[in-house]
Amino acid sequence: MRRFIVLSMAALLYAGCSRDEAPPPSSEPETPAVFAAGRLFVTNENGGDITVVDVAAAKAVATIPVGKRPRGIRLSPDGSTLFIALSGSPSAPPGVDESKLPPPDKKADGIGVVSVAEQRLLRVIKAGSDPEQTAVSTDGTRLFVANEDTGELTVVSVDDGHVLATFKVGDEPEGVDLRPDGRVVYVTSEEDSQVTAIDAIDLKLLKTFKVGPRPRSTAFLPDSSRAYVTAENGSGVWVVDAMKNAVLDVIKLTGEMVRPMGSVASPDGAHVFISTGRGKNVVIIDTKTNQPVGSIQVGDRPWGIAVSPDGKTVFTANGPSNDVSIVDVESRSVKATVKVGDRPWGVVFVP
Repeated sequence: MRRFIVLSMAALLYAGCSRDEAPPPSSEPETPAVFAAGRLFVTNENGGDITVVDVAAAKAVATIPVGKRPRGIRLSPDGSTLFIALSGSPSAPPGVDESKLPPPDKKADGIGVVSVAEQRLLRVIKAGSDPEQTAVSTDGTRLFVANEDTGELTVVSVDDGHVLATFKVGDEPEGVDLRPDGRVVYVTSEEDSQVTAIDAIDLKLLKTFKVGPRPRSTAFLPDSSRAYVTAENGSGVWVVDAMKNAVLDVIKLTGEMVRPMGSVASPDGAHVFISTGRGKNVVIIDTKTNQPVGSIQVGDRPWGIAVSPDGKTVFTANGPSNDVSIVDVESRSVKATVKVGDRPWGVVFVP
C-alpha cells in the first residue's frame, strides 16, 4: 500500500529593529559567501545559447550560441563535453492551440556537442525529432534522447551519430535519466503518467509503470537502489525501487502552487533536492525517512537543478526571472542570484 507523506510549507517570520533602535554592533566582520570553484553551464531556451557562470565569482562570464530551443543538458563522464538537446519545434505550453503555431524547423533538431574547455559548439548529432532531454552512458559512447513530439526514445552513437535503437515510450517524454550503475534508463512520459525502464546495455524494454500525473524527471540514489520521480500535476514525488522498477511510496508536497519538476540526489545519497516550479522553492527530502525536511525559496519557476560534488551547494535555473540561484545547503539560504539568458531551462555544474 502506498504511503503518503505531507509537507506543510512553514511561513517565514521576520524580526526587525524599530526606527529609533540601532542594531547592536557586531564584534566580528561579516564573512563573505564562499562558493565552490567551478562553472555552471545554463541552457537558455528562448535565447538559443548557453550562459557560463563562474560560481566562485557569482557572475556570468561567457555565452555560447548553440541553436534553437536548447533545453536538456548533460555532462560527459570525463567532464570534457556537454550534450545539449536542441529543437526546431515551437514552444507549446499546456493550453496552447498547437494548430496556430508556426511549423517546426526539423533541420534544427539534434544534440549539440559543446567543448567544455573551448566553450564552443563542435557539432550537432541527429537524434530523432524534437529532442527535449538526454542522458549519457557511463562510458560516454551512447546518448539516450527523449523525442517529445513523437513519443519515442532514440539511442545514438556519440562517435558517428548512428541510431542504435528506437523505443516507443508514451506521449511527450521528457525526463531521461541513467541509473548510476549504468544499466537502466528511465524515461518519463508527461501525457501518460508513466515511466519506461530500458536496459541501457542490451537496449531492450524492461518495464513500463504508472506514477503521478505529468512526471518530469528522475533522481536516482548513488547506489542505484531507489529512484525519485517528480510528478508536476500530482504535487508529489513517487519513490521507486530502482532494481524492481516498482513504486514504493508517494511523498505528497503541499504549499501554494507546488509543482515538482527537477530533481537531483546529493552525492552521499542522504538527500534529494526537488525544484517546485511555480512553487518557487527547492524542497529537501531525507532519503532515510522519505520525508521532506526543509524548503528554500529561490527564483521564479525553478526547473533545472544541479548539486556540487561536495553536496554543499545547489543550483537552480529559474525560467521567468532569467537567473540562477546559488543555494547553500547547510544554511538553507540563497547566497547569490546570477542573471543569465532568456528563459533558462537546464543547468550543470562543472568543477
